Amino acid sequence: MDLSYCVVNTNGREHLLACLASIRDHGPRGLEHEMLVVDNASEDGSADAVEEWNARPDGIGERLRLIRFESRQGKAALDALLLREARGELCLLLNEDSELWPGAARALVEAMRADPRAGAAGAALHDPSGVRQPSAWRLPGLGTSVASALFLHRLFVVESHGETTRDVGWVQSAAMIVRRAAAEQIGYLDSDFFVYSDETDFCKRLHGAGWRILYVPGAEVVHHEQLATDVVAGERRVVEFHRGRDLYMRKHHSPATVVIARWLAAWTYAFRSLVARILPGHDPAWYALHARQALHPERGEGLREAAAALNARLER
Repeated sequence: MDLSYCVVNTNGREHLLACLASIRDHGPRGLEHEMLVVDNASEDGSADAVEEWNARPDGIGERLRLIRFESRQGKAALDALLLREARGELCLLLNEDSELWPGAARALVEAMRADPRAGAAGAALHDPSGVRQPSAWRLPGLGTSVASALFLHRLFVVESHGETTRDVGWVQSAAMIVRRAAAEQIGYLDSDFFVYSDETDFCKRLHGAGWRILYVPGAEVVHHEQLATDVVAGERRVVEFHRGRDLYMRKHHSPATVVIARWLAAWTYAFRSLVARILPGHDPAWYALHARQALHPERGEGLREAAAALNARLER
């Protein structure tokens, strides 16, 4: 098997159907492939919609495998499950709210085949309006924390520049192709991360095992950022974001670096909160929330607690 498309869906029915359609319409011809979809205890009929789509004449039913979960799991755990279940030499991890542009999957496959030491590669992500977004970064550390605190992150942290494939620190799992053998070697994604910083940790461990991470600007993908636009889950998302980032720092850096990184991140958001008071269209309270969570990531309830509450309700 050449390629496995691996999609995790959580209450993203319409985005998921668009993602599957983009795979069907823009996947590279001539490659033996499969499609795996995990439905993460969705409550919007996503799983039934996939089965209906799969049964239509324009679907590719014999190549799509749906795995239903009756309880809500973390994204890292489900991506790890898909990598274990996949049969492809290469596995393209996609969020349900990612859509492949023509040629995207082929560009990622060709980049991986051209570099046998590439363990993973990320696409160039665009917002729904088509504007290219930062998609690759240096691995987090004291240097990146200082650069961000000085608001020099676009120069010294973001690495998704230019139009040629290049080595980078880490890429987003919204559209990340993985060499299955490399993932198996390092033990897949770490399920201690619920949803954020899991791919950062994954890329860090790939680097540590001697693999390279690539950014492939020729592979273009629209990322709708469904989770980021969910206003109801906004505060929980902020809690989970800083919890994941702090877990990464504690896992890979010294206690002193962890403390310094917390204070620098808190300063960055606190300054933005002050500036937001005089700039129209910005919410100072939102940045202030980020500042508090950056300094005290152990506080608050995040997406993990929301999932636990949902699972308790489903069990009852």
